[in-house]
Amino acid sequence: MKKNIALFIAILAVSLLCASAGLAQVTELKGVSFLPKNHRLCAMIPVWVDRVNAELKDVLKINWVGGPEVTPPFEQSEAVRKGILQLGFIPAAYYMGLLPEADAISLSKYDFAKEREKGGVWDYFVERHKKINMMLIGTWLYDPFHLYIKKTVKGLEDLKGLKMRTAAKYDKMMLRLGMVPVTVAFGETYTALQRGVVDGFGWSTIGPRETGWLEFSKYVIDIPFYTRQNTFFVMNLDSWNKLPRAAQDKIMEITIKYEPEMQAYFEKEIDKEKKEMQKMGVQRIKFSADDTKKYIDSANYSFLDDLEKKVPEEVKVIKRLMGY
Repeated sequence: MKKNIALFIAILAVSLLCASAGLAQVTELKGVSFLPKNHRLCAMIPVWVDRVNAELKDVLKINWVGGPEVTPPFEQSEAVRKGILQLGFIPAAYYMGLLPEADAISLSKYDFAKEREKGGVWDYFVERHKKINMMLIGTWLYDPFHLYIKKTVKGLEDLKGLKMRTAAKYDKMMLRLGMVPVTVAFGETYTALQRGVVDGFGWSTIGPRETGWLEFSKYVIDIPFYTRQNTFFVMNLDSWNKLPRAAQDKIMEITIKYEPEMQAYFEKEIDKEKKEMQKMGVQRIKFSADDTKKYIDSANYSFLDDLEKKVPEEVKVIKRLMGY
């Protein structure tokens, strides 16, 4: 009897030791987003996180610790690069100082599958991110940009002189269109619109209604630009390299399947949002075919022209890969 008890205790101890060893092999990666976790635009991040955690539960656990309250948005890329945080859900525009060409992904004319063809756009950006100690994994948001204004316009000529709340993402486009970019902090935009400091703003479809900005800007130019979002999953490259190859492959497999599902989700949300805007009296403006082309070209080529001043050799490659 005593021998049986001793044997049972020994087996239990070994089991506990093995279980403990197994748990020790699970790598935790802490991630942060540039938007709060409860923001509507972050809705598909937890879908990806949950899938990765479920598929790789014996190897990896992603812990999305929060948003701007954890690390200021413009400091997040550096935190990921240095490994202080291991994963970032951030737009490429937020680390242009590290990698100016990364934000050019917004100009892509291709779908996710085409981008990921061997030797294509995605492979290029993956290699460029490695230069700043980041592994580019995927995209978590789809919501093209638009310009919202206070008064109706008929074409490009009517845009000249309008004062627009700007951001680095589209101020060069605004200048090319003859608009006047005005820097206004996000939290002060409502008041700036209310007081007439600005005549409009640039943003995606989801968001302006909740912030109240549409109370003053009842017209939206219904010509989407930068339709391919620049919001990436980026991982610290050292952390990525420590993962088993099988885990890396599984993450990519999950992501490639996830991206078109993510886009489909946001397309439905955008349609719902447009209906809510319509209820508010927001009117959508179309331009002539000629003005529409010039409008989109202004967005794309103002970006490329500015980038050419910073990394001319990379712009040549980007234009070739993206069909410009």
